[in-house]
Amino acid sequence: MSEASSMTTVDRICRRSRKMRRGDGDPKKRRLSEEQVELLERSFKDESKLATGRKDLLAAELGLDGKQVAVWFQNRRARQKNKQVEEAYDQLKSAHDAAVAEKCHLENEVLNLKLRLWEAEDEIRNLSLGMTATAGDGSCVSLPPLSGDFGVDGEAELKFMHEYEFNDGMPILQWSDMFDV
Repeated sequence: MSEASSMTTVDRICRRSRKMRRGDGDPKKRRLSEEQVELLERSFKDESKLATGRKDLLAAELGLDGKQVAVWFQNRRARQKNKQVEEAYDQLKSAHDAAVAEKCHLENEVLNLKLRLWEAEDEIRNLSLGMTATAGDGSCVSLPPLSGDFGVDGEAELKFMHEYEFNDGMPILQWSDMFDV
């Protein structure tokens, strides 16, 4: 039995695929010359779809089969579409990255504003506790109007409430005048 006849089908397929990778394979799968590719690219710029007459004309001019020209145009359209998808992806990714950066910036701003609010509330508590020491008779005392330190207009007032309106040892403050509630 000869070596060629004893080869299995798998061996023949593997050998043929190695030949094709090396360029020793199918003679129908030849590369196009630079001039042919340039002419096809110019023609593609004019019109990306081929009419039958145009395909035959290009094939005759290039010395190729009409089917080869049609397949080249089909592959070129696919490459163009892939490139467009990649460009759209890059644009979306950069827009996404910008949105994420903006979100982080806004979250930091929210945290800073919360910190300022807590500091303002703490200062208000300290001021109201100081007033309990001075207004021991339980009467309602008005604080002078706040300046714009806390984003409140100058006409808002904080009022000290009677002792029975305390909550966990802290006075309940009237915020309605400050925030138009």
